[in-house]
Amino acid sequence: MEAIKKLDRSVKGRGVIVTGAASGMGRATAHLFAQEGAIVAVTDINEDGIKTVVDEIKAEGGKAQGWRLDVFDHDTIKRVVGEIAASFGRIDILINNAGFGAFCRLDGDGFDAVWDRALAGLLTAQQRMVRAALPHLRKSDAARIVNIASTEGLGATPGDTPYAVAKTGVIGLTHALAVDLGPEGITVNCICPGPIRTGLTNSIPEKHKEIFANRRSAMKRYGYPEEVAHITFSLCLPVASYLTGAVIPVDGGLMIRNA
Repeated sequence: MEAIKKLDRSVKGRGVIVTGAASGMGRATAHLFAQEGAIVAVTDINEDGIKTVVDEIKAEGGKAQGWRLDVFDHDTIKRVVGEIAASFGRIDILINNAGFGAFCRLDGDGFDAVWDRALAGLLTAQQRMVRAALPHLRKSDAARIVNIASTEGLGATPGDTPYAVAKTGVIGLTHALAVDLGPEGITVNCICPGPIRTGLTNSIPEKHKEIFANRRSAMKRYGYPEEVAHITFSLCLPVASYLTGAVIPVDGGLMIRNA
């Protein structure tokens, strides 16, 4: 009988890039990787938020550095990824988490501008991050890419055409990259968060959160950024070497509940 394989469950010493890491799910993800011994690049457009998260991680004994990153700017993406690789000496994991709301009715004022911004910042930016990091990921023995999409990529809400299309595109991008990069041992997976307590949902009154969760979610509550972070983290472990192209809803049962 073949011996049981002993696979590595540690990310200690691995270089990780998290985009949109100054708040919400990105912040929780950056903290978790640092707690597990990774070296984390905290990237975001919010410089004050970057400093806060880096200081938090260092206060906990973790390793992190911060870079201001505008994911709309292709040249900045290439520069920042190059600086991270030079500083860390490696890039093993890329978490494409940066995001924002992009909601506009089809006949609404400014629809084209919202559409263009959604595709540029939520979809095109992710493939640019992957392409910038790819030469460094190819040097890793356990390269991992996780793209953050949304349950809006699995089913749309009225008035969210630009956002839903961009997030659906992230799912398609994940599938295509998984096929392209699979022969090299690079896994590419996708997380689809549902109703999570982040900056995007802060403006929703608590009463309305409760009504929505009771009506739509199997678990009857909003999720927390840390709950998404732990699923993201699990996809990046060296042992997750045969899981690629997966699309995982972290939504408290939102997508499976009929009534």
